[in-house]
Amino acid sequence: MSEKVPQEDSRASFAKRIDPKKEPLTPEQVAFIRRVELEQWKKNCQKLRGRNIFTGLAIGGLVLGIYGYTFYSVSQEKFLDELEEEAKEARMRAPKTSAN
Repeated sequence: MSEKVPQEDSRASFAKRIDPKKEPLTPEQVAFIRRVELEQWKKNCQKLRGRNIFTGLAIGGLVLGIYGYTFYSVSQEKFLDELEEEAKEARMRAPKTSAN
């Protein structure tokens, strides 16, 4: 197993933690922090954009599928046509009155 290096020895000047409440930041440090935060935001934004596109396409495909299936199933329904034909035949057989 590897031996652990004591904490005091592992701290380098470039990885030193800075508490902005205790120590004032130099303009270079502020610019560096902003640049790193912007890079992290861009990296996360790319991941989210890809997920959002995938989710949008999935939802859109589902909606189009339901819409298409609805049109398909309604076009196959013939019971309204049959009811209309029966009603038309019943009107034809019914006796004619002056109110008709």
